[in-house]
Amino acid sequence: MLYKSYYKSPLGILTLISDKDTLNYILFENDRFYESLKAKAIEKDLKIFKQAKNWLDKYFKGQKPNIDDIKIKPKGTIFQIKVWNVLKTIPYGKVVTYGDIAKKINSKMSSRAVGSANAHNPIPIIIPCHRVVGANNNLTGYSGGIENKIKLLKLEGIDIEKYKPPKGE
Repeated sequence: MLYKSYYKSPLGILTLISDKDTLNYILFENDRFYESLKAKAIEKDLKIFKQAKNWLDKYFKGQKPNIDDIKIKPKGTIFQIKVWNVLKTIPYGKVVTYGDIAKKINSKMSSRAVGSANAHNPIPIIIPCHRVVGANNNLTGYSGGIENKIKLLKLEGIDIEKYKPPKGE
């Protein structure tokens, strides 16, 4: 059984989804991968949602909440979980490239494979996939939209002037 709650953030309404004891998903309003979960989950007030909302409140106030302060359990493949575990080590206010993550996992790993796993991160913001940029400082992909990625980077004090938005934006 999955449960949901809503959180009003500066990025819009986020849907929090839990298996009851751990946070499994944070979904943006325009989520393209996990939309069906919103319909399946039952709205319920749970302790994990209070913890997640408290964590997000701190984050959006510019504080640096610790990822270990909340029980998360992202659901994905072994490879995706490896990528997401590396994402959790990226410090607040820092960015890395998809290639950096690929090298950390395996020297022969493709940055495109990392990008795909990053795009399917089920717990954005807390697992900071927004801190990953493409080669040559390209601001590529974010499940919540590039504009939200930029807002999150700015919130963390990152000078986004040196980063380039995707072509056509």
